[in-house]
Amino acid sequence: MTDQASVRSQPEEVKALQDTIYVVGGKWKLPIINSICNGNRRFREIERSIPGITTRMLSRELKELEINKLIVRTVYPDSPVLVEYTSTAYCKSLSGVIQEMINWGKAHKQKITEAD
Repeated sequence: MTDQASVRSQPEEVKALQDTIYVVGGKWKLPIINSICNGNRRFREIERSIPGITTRMLSRELKELEINKLIVRTVYPDSPVLVEYTSTAYCKSLSGVIQEMINWGKAHKQKITEAD
């Protein structure tokens, strides 16, 4: 790739990165996605699996993930009403990215806790 080509593509790459951060950025979205992908489907299960998240924040983030087509909210009209959250196929396209972020986070923690 020439220098001129990389200069031309840079704004497009920055925009794509900004779009990604907008959809999955923040403290809670990726942990929520990871929780749902690991089998937690009900609100309280998801909440319990993520230390420190509040009920209000989880509710807000689930709505945003649903708007962005990363999860599906299904309401079963049983008594009592049952609500489940599942990841979409589109959401599963993030699994490699999430796993790499987990790997990087573990390596980073090890690096910064090593004695110099």
